[in-house]
Amino acid sequence: MFGLRSDGKKVKGMNIIEKAGPFFMPQRIDAVNLIKVKVPCDKIDEFIQKERRLGNSYSYMHLVIATIVRVLYTRKKMNRFIMRGTTYQRNYISISMDIKKKLEDEAEDITLKFYFTGRETLAQIKQIIDDEIAKNLKPEEVHATTKAAGKFCHLPDFLFRWAMKLVNFLDHHGMLPKSLIKASPFHTSCFITNLKSIKLDAIYHHLYNFGTTSMFISMGKEKIEPIVENNKELKLAKILTLGMSLDERIADGFYMGKSLKLCKDILANLDILNEALPEDGSIPKKFLRKKPKVKKVKKVKKEKKAKKSKKIKPLKNKEKHLKKSKKKSEEKIVKE
Repeated sequence: MFGLRSDGKKVKGMNIIEKAGPFFMPQRIDAVNLIKVKVPCDKIDEFIQKERRLGNSYSYMHLVIATIVRVLYTRKKMNRFIMRGTTYQRNYISISMDIKKKLEDEAEDITLKFYFTGRETLAQIKQIIDDEIAKNLKPEEVHATTKAAGKFCHLPDFLFRWAMKLVNFLDHHGMLPKSLIKASPFHTSCFITNLKSIKLDAIYHHLYNFGTTSMFISMGKEKIEPIVENNKELKLAKILTLGMSLDERIADGFYMGKSLKLCKDILANLDILNEALPEDGSIPKKFLRKKPKVKKVKKVKKEKKAKKSKKIKPLKNKEKHLKKSKKKSEEKIVKE
């Protein structure tokens, strides 16, 4: 209450643009920015095959989630959220994801929430994801979110409406119990949907006004698309598309642009995920994509400009020649 929340700390020292943004755009859906990030799959496939030879089995989902976790840890503003016009820095990194227990129409949907410190290695992130999925795919297992939602679903419609208004009021004023925030998939750093698993393209998913999610990512099925490599050669390549919906109030465009570039850099240099990050939030430079070295061309000293040759004026020269020849002929006549 009064700006205090169990899931985030109020950000102070903001400039006027950052401070005023949430008041001009009070709802999350008002401030959504949409972008599709296209990632070449050649480096991803090479990494998966290399790790498979070492006995490690990774999927695209593991790599994308691990990349998002790294970006959220190193780019702190991307893990912010807005509530009642106030900007908060989230206390944790979490990824929510909706899965089906079976690929059938009537199969149960469950929404999982994975918690990370942000410094984990890829193997540790995979372990967290796989353990949580395996635990909740058991037929007898009831997920915490399902348990919490089940208590409300048994209410009549008018009571359910009042209950949801009460939950919203408590959330907006920082009084929502910590247990409900932990169970809620909507109070998370990022929501991911893996549409690749059901062979669908990436989409732009809306942001929820309920909860605190500032980022929604859909991972689509990879496709063969034409690309221009090094701004020269046109070729066909396998491309993974990520559809992203971002709350523009949490950071300015320059900051978000650099964060998206970091996301692509990590997916192009996946070895970085095999190392745990230091606590200061930095990324070892040796693993970042290096810019191609441009050969420096030695400057050749300019030769001294040659002296300008006098312009030849043919008419004047002709007149001089005629005068000389006339003079000579006159002298010859006098001699004779």
